[in-house]
Amino acid sequence: MIKSMNMLKGIAATVVAASVMLTAVPANGQVTSIQSVLDQVRENAQRVEQENRQREAEFRQRRDEQAALLAQARAELAALERRSRVVQNQSDANQANIDVLAEELRLAQGDFGEVFGLARAKAAEFKAMLDSSLISSQYPARTEVLGRVAESKALPSTDDLNTIWENMLREIRAQREIATYDAPVANVEDGASQSVTRVGPFAVFTADTANFLAYKAPGESGGISLAKLPRQPGGAISKAARRVAAASDGELVYAPLDPTRGSLLASFERVPTVTERVGRFWLFEGGFGGTVGVIIQWILALGIVLGLLKIISLLMTFMAVGAQKRKAQASRNNPLGRIMTAYDNARNDDAETVELVLDEAILKESPKLERGLNLLKLSAGIAPLLGLLGTVTGMIKTFQAMMIYGTGDPQLMAGGISEALVTTMLGLIAAIPLLVLHSICSSLARGVQSTLEEQSAGIVARHVESRG
Repeated sequence: MIKSMNMLKGIAATVVAASVMLTAVPANGQVTSIQSVLDQVRENAQRVEQENRQREAEFRQRRDEQAALLAQARAELAALERRSRVVQNQSDANQANIDVLAEELRLAQGDFGEVFGLARAKAAEFKAMLDSSLISSQYPARTEVLGRVAESKALPSTDDLNTIWENMLREIRAQREIATYDAPVANVEDGASQSVTRVGPFAVFTADTANFLAYKAPGESGGISLAKLPRQPGGAISKAARRVAAASDGELVYAPLDPTRGSLLASFERVPTVTERVGRFWLFEGGFGGTVGVIIQWILALGIVLGLLKIISLLMTFMAVGAQKRKAQASRNNPLGRIMTAYDNARNDDAETVELVLDEAILKESPKLERGLNLLKLSAGIAPLLGLLGTVTGMIKTFQAMMIYGTGDPQLMAGGISEALVTTMLGLIAAIPLLVLHSICSSLARGVQSTLEEQSAGIVARHVESRG
């Protein structure tokens, strides 16, 4: 056992020595002796120890620097806190002094304080009125003094007080004027200055094109107050504006006025034009009367097409019968020609047989002439009934909205009421032209039938005469 242990120790010593020799091989790769290996190992250990000591010194130096900076920051914080307390004390003292002076000012003003307080309130009120007035687009800086008086805590000067009533008089005088001046328009030529005409505080439009403008009070940061309306009113209103713009001094013309000072003209943007109304109707939109409204529109369109085609067909038949009346040779391209052909086939029979043959031929032609008239009549009769159905369904929707949401919001009920009224209107609109078309087609068909019966009676009479 002891020999085995000594052997293991020898093997371990050999392995350690070999590992040291492998790790401590000189740079040139040659190992001269064990002593050189040990010297190399010692040198490496000393170099590593020296590097560690240098790093520790650097860490200590940085720690000392950070500690010095922290102490400096704490000293600055303490100084700032002391200064803040001094400033706060000074602010409190100043505020107390301000309160004392304000009380002395109030006592010194006496009754004048209430007077000037009322003046400041009226100045603020009058400034808001002038800012919303269309006339401010011509005089954009006229409310600066009023704003200063309204916001000032000191007693206003005599000139400032005079400015209030002077602006009142200028506003009264400007309300009866028709003035032309230059002002920037926001959405015309990138806000370039335009020549505009103002009719009191009621309307403003460009002087060259008579396009109506909308006025919006500028904010605290200023801005352009005039902008062209997206949709112009047109018609007599625009014509009146053009007459005013082209009128000379002293000429008497009618001028457009908006008593709501802009709201009425702006509402034209929500009013659809005739083209939009027609397009909305003929595009078969589901929202225009709902599903029932769409069905009525299709019935009207198909009925009109059928009626026009039937009128053209009956007119061509009427002209063909008229042309056949002037010819002795029968043609099978028209009803009268086919009746004459039937008579030619029964020419040798007696009068009663001929009459029966002609009546049979007329009966064969009648369904051809009346074809489609019943469908027109049905369409004209069913359209108002569908309109009534749409009215009932629309009112049901309205009552359901009232039951769920109550009657507080009229917009919730407007959809059902609109559908109820629109479908009734569509039903009447569809029934009227369809009835007219049915009446025209029926008159033309009866006219052709009367001609056939008349010619048939003449043929029978000539046949009896020739047989006699």
